[in-house]
Amino acid sequence: MIFAGLYERALRWAEHPRRERYLIGVGLFESFFLPLPTALLMVPMVLATPDKTFRIATITTLVSVFGGVVGYLLGWGAMSVIEPWINQMGWQAPLDSARVEFAHYGVLAVGIGAFTLAPFKIFTLAAGMLSMSFVPFLLVALAGRAAHFYMIGYLTAWAGPKMQPVVQKNIEWLGWAIIALTVIGFLIHRYV
Repeated sequence: MIFAGLYERALRWAEHPRRERYLIGVGLFESFFLPLPTALLMVPMVLATPDKTFRIATITTLVSVFGGVVGYLLGWGAMSVIEPWINQMGWQAPLDSARVEFAHYGVLAVGIGAFTLAPFKIFTLAAGMLSMSFVPFLLVALAGRAAHFYMIGYLTAWAGPKMQPVVQKNIEWLGWAIIALTVIGFLIHRYV
């Protein structure tokens, strides 16, 4: 049971006195390194403290954007150093796809990556690698990440207490379904 263990750990972290430090660490590294989305920690934190939804969403947004700036800088100045690692992580195809998105959509590609479930790290690295103007990158990343995390936070605070028993009971099925939908969405986006 992969997802049940992760979910239980996230619930324990959400109730930990240093929970905001965990959120800062995960949010920072997710934007340019970690393969797991920050929302997996944010959602249980909102469930545990729904009265702090605004604070949690704000911290998550700011830290994610800061991590995105690190990803941008890595893409801009260290791509030759990190490219072998990108290949090893299996991110070369998504990175190539992000390059195409940037050619087609420009700065809006960052907004798409920041708001959707697409790996934001791919878009931050690509933006730096393609030397996108920094200020538009920063503004669009901030708007997209804020929309993403505030929407998740307030939906969780509103529906979470009613949904938590259902999620806990079906966490394995839901976890695999999310992965399957992400892969299907990526394949459709890439090949259609």
